[in-house]
Amino acid sequence: MSNSADNSSAARAGLTSCWSCKGPVAAQVLFCHTCGAVQPPSQLDHFRRLGLEPDFDVDLDIVEKRYLGFQRAIHPDRFATKPAKERALAERQAVALNEAYETLKDPLRRAAYLLSLKGIDAAVSKDETVRDPELLMEAMEAREALMEATSIDKVEKLQAKAGAAAIAILSDLSKAFASDDLKAANRLTTGFKYLRKYLEETRTRR
Repeated sequence: MSNSADNSSAARAGLTSCWSCKGPVAAQVLFCHTCGAVQPPSQLDHFRRLGLEPDFDVDLDIVEKRYLGFQRAIHPDRFATKPAKERALAERQAVALNEAYETLKDPLRRAAYLLSLKGIDAAVSKDETVRDPELLMEAMEAREALMEATSIDKVEKLQAKAGAAAIAILSDLSKAFASDDLKAANRLTTGFKYLRKYLEETRTRR
């Protein structure tokens, strides 16, 4: 079998070649199976990088455990005596893991990222005013109510109401992604962004 045929078969099997020993390594691994050299971060999405299926509903305890486990294995301090290239690769792996963890632990960033994986340019990813009249009206009315609140008790009631609404949106987001209703998921993600900002404002008022 030719080298090109070997490379093609390896690619189909999700394998690549180790930069150090040229042996086969799986795309998602941190270290070469043969020589143990740290590998460059592969072109994996944030879910796959932490060994998860792309889904809005993730177990945050598992996300954290896997992130911490990978980070302990790849921490740059462990490679202080290694050649410069391997130290640089360890740092790149650490950065990729950090980005994956920071994205997946946050429901707003996770929803926007999942939409992007499905080919949707999430509205919350754009630095522009949302063009949804209903959402804008809801946001304006909520802020007016907060501005008019004259006591801590009233602010706390508004905060509790917004907190319940946030929980409801997260539940609806889960259902929207489960049914692959990306239009609804995009709108709900935008609504959650506005609601979370509003919750921050209620905490400031308190």
